[in-house]
Amino acid sequence: MLTERHLEIFVALAEEEHFGAAAQRVGITQPPLSQGLRRLEALLGVRLFERERGVFLTEEGALLLPHARRALAALAELRETGAREHADGRRLRLGLAPEVPAPLAADVAAAPVRAGDRARISTVTAPTATLLSDVASGRLDLAVVRHPSVLHGLAAGQVILLPTWILAPARPAESGGTSAGTSPRRLPVAVRPRGEAPAAHDLFVDTLASRGRRVETVVVTDERAGLALVAAGQAVLVTADEALTASRVERRRATDPPLPLRLRVVWNPRRSGSGDPAGTAQLLEDVLARQAAR
Repeated sequence: MLTERHLEIFVALAEEEHFGAAAQRVGITQPPLSQGLRRLEALLGVRLFERERGVFLTEEGALLLPHARRALAALAELRETGAREHADGRRLRLGLAPEVPAPLAADVAAAPVRAGDRARISTVTAPTATLLSDVASGRLDLAVVRHPSVLHGLAAGQVILLPTWILAPARPAESGGTSAGTSPRRLPVAVRPRGEAPAAHDLFVDTLASRGRRVETVVVTDERAGLALVAAGQAVLVTADEALTASRVERRRATDPPLPLRLRVVWNPRRSGSGDPAGTAQLLEDVLARQAAR
């Protein structure tokens, strides 16, 4: 097996051009150095040095030397990175559903640090289904997901209900305005793909249809795409982002019927290494709850 010591012997001998000096540089005696060189040549299937009149690189050795140097540099960088990660301490890996507004997501991610946790925070944004899978597998420590969701053994905090707004194309005042959840033109509602959060998606659509009216939907990749359809007069959008708007777009609180964004924090109680996940989850919930109370 090719080892780092083999590469060190190769580079040292190429630069020193002397067995004794190379052995001293590597920190071994000359016999082990010669043995290591023979092993390396056998592994590579080439002769690296001419040894008849001094020690000189062969053509094959000169060709391979830059590769050996790069490999040693990469190994050194790997060790340094590992040392930095160890010195920096625990990492808290947090996932956030894309429906969480950006300012709120930032406050949620910052909550542990503001509470005195020394962990390094890393965040990802992904659909609820992906976040649940990543928490279960240990790729994430906690996640803020849409509710309801099938948790498959994950622990979860309380359900937080964030207020939402309905965005609709602006109409002349004489048309009577836009009522929450309805439109005279019966525009479709822009929604994210059902597979991202099936149960939450179905609850949302069922709530819209609670008055016996059929609900048409149009799938969009994100809220920016949904807003574009609203501005173009082709859809309405329900969002928890209180700042999301565009020209010729009306905003109304979604109260008739209420269409809150239901969120909860989940973690895997069977996995260790993430400190006190229940305590951290409470910090995240507190931030969400303050937003819900506004």
